[in-house]
Amino acid sequence: MQSRTPAPRAGRPRSAAADAAILAATRQALVELGWSKLTLSDVATRAGVAKTTLYRRWAGKNELVVDAVAELFDELELTDRGSLAADIEGVVLQFAAILARPEARSGLMAVVAESTRDDALRERIRESIVDRQKRLVLQGRARAQRRGELPAQADPAEAARTVDLIFDVVAGAVVHRTLVRAEPVDPDWVRGFTQILLHGLSAAEAPWNPEPPP
Repeated sequence: MQSRTPAPRAGRPRSAAADAAILAATRQALVELGWSKLTLSDVATRAGVAKTTLYRRWAGKNELVVDAVAELFDELELTDRGSLAADIEGVVLQFAAILARPEARSGLMAVVAESTRDDALRERIRESIVDRQKRLVLQGRARAQRRGELPAQADPAEAARTVDLIFDVVAGAVVHRTLVRAEPVDPDWVRGFTQILLHGLSAAEAPWNPEPPP
């Protein structure tokens, strides 16, 4: 069965405080109960809101958990650390730290599994998590271009494809490392990954140089 996101309703505007409480309660319930036992009724109780308040905002558990996990990824920041390599390393370590949190790990894996048979849920994941976090690639790429570390791309379509590819490579590698292989994303792994990302497979055999090129 496909999930449906309800159309906006007339009436009082949504409360940002209520939304924040509901999403925080969802993450707490994920940790304490797990995906299978989490219910919207329990989340409403934990958040201190009426069940009708919650049901007006989310069509079901899948959508609610996507938004609760998406809010975690909004914490990611691309700090200017002086070079493209250092910027990448910093954000990858942040990303891995978020994925290591029980609420992010269980929530993300559950909704991705559900989305294999729910096109609307897959679209919500794309819009709420993937598209929102592409901002990091756009910021990092623009910063690296200003530094002269990356060339500009005049063709908007080609630039958009590059952004997609960078995001897929970074997110795919980190998610696979942490959630599929259950291996640590430590500084040594991140340095090696960044060298391959920036310089290709030949970098895997070369010693790591922490200094940016002159």
